[in-house]
Amino acid sequence: MSNQRFASVWDAIEGTPEEAENMKLRSTLMAALKNHLIHSKMNQAQAAELFGVTQPRISDLMRGKINLFGLDALVNMAAAAGLHIEMRIREAA
Repeated sequence: MSNQRFASVWDAIEGTPEEAENMKLRSTLMAALKNHLIHSKMNQAQAAELFGVTQPRISDLMRGKINLFGLDALVNMAAAAGLHIEMRIREAA
C-alpha cells in the first residue's frame, strides 16, 4: 500500500493530470449550479426551462452524474443561471 498523498481526489483517481483538471472544473461548476438551484428554491422543471434542457438533465445534475456533463454545457448553464465564472490559472506545483 502506498502512502502517496494527492491534492484532490481527482488527482488520485484520474489517469492523467489533464483528466484530473477537467474533472475538478466540472465538479466545481456542478456544485455551484446545484447550490444555486437549491438556494433559489427553483424546481427541476423551472431549472430545465431556464437552462434550455430537459427535466431529466436537471435530475442528472442534481444527482451529481458528472460523466454526463462537459465543461461547455456546465458553463452555459451557469451563465443562464446568472452566475459569473472566474478562472485562475497558475503554474503547477
